[in-house]
Amino acid sequence: MADIAELTALIEPEVKALGFELVRIKLFGSGDEYTLQIMAENPKTKQLVIEDCATISRRISDVMDEVDPIEEAYRLEVSSPGIDRPLTRLHDFLEWAGHEAKIAATELVEGRKSFRGILDGVDGEDILFTDAKAGAVSIPFALVGEAKLLLTDRLISATMPLSSDGADEFETEE
Repeated sequence: MADIAELTALIEPEVKALGFELVRIKLFGSGDEYTLQIMAENPKTKQLVIEDCATISRRISDVMDEVDPIEEAYRLEVSSPGIDRPLTRLHDFLEWAGHEAKIAATELVEGRKSFRGILDGVDGEDILFTDAKAGAVSIPFALVGEAKLLLTDRLISATMPLSSDGADEFETEE
């Protein structure tokens, strides 16, 4: 299986050249069913529209065909991180401060590996977090295995869609 650090070094400059930011690269699957998932965002909107996904996909597909860093057959998937997005970069924890999140640490932090609560920001390389059960905790970013925002009304309000063009219109009876 290909090395994620090598794939990131190959893909991230291409994504940046198109004016987007890389959120995450993930290669998963088994046998002959692998998927290379690339999550990216427009730095201004924190989202991607379908045309952005297509643009990134074409660019990455060309690079991957040329370099061929993955021996196995795979499907390329380019997407926006979505509303309950993964938190993969230190600045994500600062940017989404005040929102609910779930964090899984790779090692014990104050006797726990699993946290659920409110992001309070960052202090240096540490994530400041108020866990629903443990209270205030400081989690070293280096120990974050997985983290993601939790879907709440506050998050929905903070991530209104870019456009409602193309959405179905409904009429209600009064």
